[in-house]
Amino acid sequence: MLRFIRRSKRRLKMKKVKEGDGHLLKDYRIWHMFTRSLFHIEITNSKNEKTKYAMNCKYFTEEPQVDLYRNGKHVAFSKLPAAFPIENGILEIKNGGYGINRIHYVTDEEGAFSIYPDKRSIRGLRMRLHKQFPTISSLIEKLAVVILLTSIALSFPQLVEKLTEVPWVTENVGAFHSPFAFPLTVNLGIIGIGMLAGYERTLMLRSHWLIDMETNTWNQ
Repeated sequence: MLRFIRRSKRRLKMKKVKEGDGHLLKDYRIWHMFTRSLFHIEITNSKNEKTKYAMNCKYFTEEPQVDLYRNGKHVAFSKLPAAFPIENGILEIKNGGYGINRIHYVTDEEGAFSIYPDKRSIRGLRMRLHKQFPTISSLIEKLAVVILLTSIALSFPQLVEKLTEVPWVTENVGAFHSPFAFPLTVNLGIIGIGMLAGYERTLMLRSHWLIDMETNTWNQ
């Protein structure tokens, strides 16, 4: 059942894919870390032929979109989340409140296909830190999760209190008084730190319910 639902969702994503216009992929420059994300994957088929794919996603757009390049040529684009049919499988890209948070290559045959961010991007720098200093990287990961949990624990009761201040909710459900009542400046600080922690997890392509919950809580 779950497999059927997963495949149905995948087919819906594939219907959104549009044909590319053939333009060439622009080289990634260091200053592009503030404007776009770029990921790469190299696939080797049974004939030992290699195909290089690149996925480019721009920041600050009204509607999140990803462009797919094959051997440097624009072949397709889609709104996010996306699913691109490629050699012997499907390339799935998901996004969350902090941008792209998961990319994986789905294939019926087992194989090693590494999807990696451009080495000059901020994601690439974070991955390099993870490989060269795994202990420090692990500490950063744990700290980010603790911050996300703390942010939710401090913000959620305040949100519930605000909701129970609505007259209809007060009359039918009752009032709730949050154990925390921080001034605006402190709440803004919690928002900022929580966003940084969520962004750090997204840099590592770690999709986690804490990230989306933290984002949804403050958005409300």
